[in-house]
Amino acid sequence: MLPLGPPDRHHSPYKARSAFAAWPGLLAHPRAPASAPEIAWFREHEAYWIGDWERFAGRGAVADQVRFQREWDDLRRYCSDRGIRLYGDVAIYVAAGSADHRAHPELFQEGHVAGAPPDAYSASGQLWGNPLYDWPALRRRGYRWWVERMRRTLELFDVARIDHFRGFVAYWAVPSGARSAARGRWRRGPGRALFAALERSLGSLPLVAEDLGVITPAVERLREQLGLPGMLVLQFGFDPGDPGSPHRLENHASDRFVYTGTHDHDTLRGWYSSLDGARRDAVDRALRERGLAGRQPWWGLIRLAFSSRARVAMVQAQDVLGLGIEARMNAPGRASGNWRWQMRPGALTPALARQLREATEEAGRLP
Repeated sequence: MLPLGPPDRHHSPYKARSAFAAWPGLLAHPRAPASAPEIAWFREHEAYWIGDWERFAGRGAVADQVRFQREWDDLRRYCSDRGIRLYGDVAIYVAAGSADHRAHPELFQEGHVAGAPPDAYSASGQLWGNPLYDWPALRRRGYRWWVERMRRTLELFDVARIDHFRGFVAYWAVPSGARSAARGRWRRGPGRALFAALERSLGSLPLVAEDLGVITPAVERLREQLGLPGMLVLQFGFDPGDPGSPHRLENHASDRFVYTGTHDHDTLRGWYSSLDGARRDAVDRALRERGLAGRQPWWGLIRLAFSSRARVAMVQAQDVLGLGIEARMNAPGRASGNWRWQMRPGALTPALARQLREATEEAGRLP
């Protein structure tokens, strides 16, 4: 699942107005009553952050969180009774001017903002603009803010992906006011110390490291030291010029979660239809070799992902539904028009459930 926080004006959950509060727009019953005892309990149980959020969001903010907690707890019970675990997402950064940024300015740097360096896809890099953490200031406070954030995350989810994991080893700092990320430079992150603080307070961490992109040996070492699975993306595995790619099916490692695509990628159907000749030939060949060629290449690719050695295989709902580019969730670098796809009620039919179960059983991935 994407982050649950209240999104920004472009609907992005990665620039949420709170790293702790959930978005009331997700509620099935936004006007359900919230009793005084429920509100009092929630204030006590979530004392670290709820006051900051109430001052930021105004009257009714606590009642909204009570309603969300009530509905979410029902969802957790429903899933648990059926052997389903919820997999969340922790955005590494908070949004500028968010409740957390305003309430804890001492935990953030001044003069630099977040981004990513220039690469083969962008000569100017990516200018995200999020506030950067003042890691020495957080260390002096025992990383309390991060401990409480992770505590809240693990109250909501059984396991969580931690976004931009390489940023904990080194992060790209861009001068405030710069028009692109090209003028940034690498700065050292907290490394193992942050995760040690989390483990001391919370115990074993059920996390997955988002380690896509150009990953250094130091990032790999930290992930391995922490025992965290990394990520693979099936769509990345068909470059004829990169036979050593970790995303190629034959190179998959078991300590990974493999995705058909993430929220930042096209759907399988949209991606397949846009492939050039060489890559499409590579895809078709891989499907034929495994007896998966057919009229619906996206289902062949789902089955291909399920055949991976990776510990867990993740499939976007859009891929199960066979939707095209119109259902893409996000196109990085495009400021508007993202984060809008919603699954219609009834879209997941019993026939699709049977097809998904058949593919899961065929791959030996049923419990």
